[in-house]
Amino acid sequence: MGMMLLGMVLFLGVHSVRVFADGARDSLIQRLGPGAYKGLYSLASIAGFVLIVWGYGLTRTAPVDLWMPPVWTRHIAALLTIPAFVLLAAAYVPGTAIKAAVGHPMVMGVKVWAFAHLIANGRLADVVLFGGFLAWAVLLYIASRKRDRRTGTRYVAGPASRDVIAIVAGLAAWAAFAFWLHGALIGVRPFG
Repeated sequence: MGMMLLGMVLFLGVHSVRVFADGARDSLIQRLGPGAYKGLYSLASIAGFVLIVWGYGLTRTAPVDLWMPPVWTRHIAALLTIPAFVLLAAAYVPGTAIKAAVGHPMVMGVKVWAFAHLIANGRLADVVLFGGFLAWAVLLYIASRKRDRRTGTRYVAGPASRDVIAIVAGLAAWAAFAFWLHGALIGVRPFG
């Protein structure tokens, strides 16, 4: 569990710098330059992610069950991950009405993804991992929306075709992950 927690602190910490230390972030970018900063940010993010995956895998050798979620929660989780993937795709397609409405679709997608996995899993490691990501995403979303209001940032919707692209890309990514990649990468097949 310690390895996973270390990874979460590193990964979520790096992704929270703008919220908790925006001035220090700006100073570091000024001192190192944008390219070097992005490189260090990426390395720290990758290292944190690797530690999370590795640590989570280690928790499976001695799982601690807190409760046994009913089978129907898996179906709810599968359905909730659909909008999570669409929101993730919408973060990368400029000018979607989704982004105009939500503001930060990737963070919203993380919230939905974490909540979906939290209700469908009852082990201690799952609660720590998905609960941690959910708490982080809630706080980051609130802080990001406050920053948008403070700076007057508005997200403008472009043509509807951009939303169609985001929805189709999100659905395709969801299907690929749900039917093939989740089992291969995570070891759990959501759909047998």
